Amino acid sequence: MDNVVTDITTLEQIYGKPAAPSVFKETDHIHPIYRPFIESAPFAALATTGKEGMDVSPRGDQPGFIHIEDEKTLILPDRRGNNRIDSLRNILHDNRVALLLLIPGIGETLRINGRAEILITPEILERFAYRNVLPNSVLRITVDAVFFQCSRAIIRSGLWDASTQIERSALPSPGRILKELSKNEFDDVGYDAELPQRLKDNLY
Repeated sequence: MDNVVTDITTLEQIYGKPAAPSVFKETDHIHPIYRPFIESAPFAALATTGKEGMDVSPRGDQPGFIHIEDEKTLILPDRRGNNRIDSLRNILHDNRVALLLLIPGIGETLRINGRAEILITPEILERFAYRNVLPNSVLRITVDAVFFQCSRAIIRSGLWDASTQIERSALPSPGRILKELSKNEFDDVGYDAELPQRLKDNLY
């Protein structure tokens, strides 16, 4: 039988105490030292939890797309997607959220925990218009914790190493996935052929 850890005491015995830097690097607000990470990040993973379970969703745009309103508040526009709105559904149930920010070429990541609310105020939507296209909503996130994560995971994964990149053809295409899961009722060739232009036309 596998040895399964079921209590905090055992877990702490296995891992020991956290190193001092991993404790004092955490702040309860957006410290000026962390602002450049937020302002430079073009990508974030947004984690939420709700009645149907947990979700993590990619968010990406030009650097600075996560707007710093003040030291306790972030604004994140919800750009065009697939309209599943899993993250937004979850926030209505449980407003706790977590962000993991990645910056190309940088090993350290930034982690932000907080509480979100969904805003549709016309004035704030207009603030985040891009090429005259407004987001459907924005998230206003009240920050509870901010800290950086060391670069070990990025180094181990070789994430920013161009030599580790693989050809897109090495993995199933979106059309092929949809055809497989629809039991051959989906036109994979047509879908894949139209996808690049559709993405370009509907990016915002």
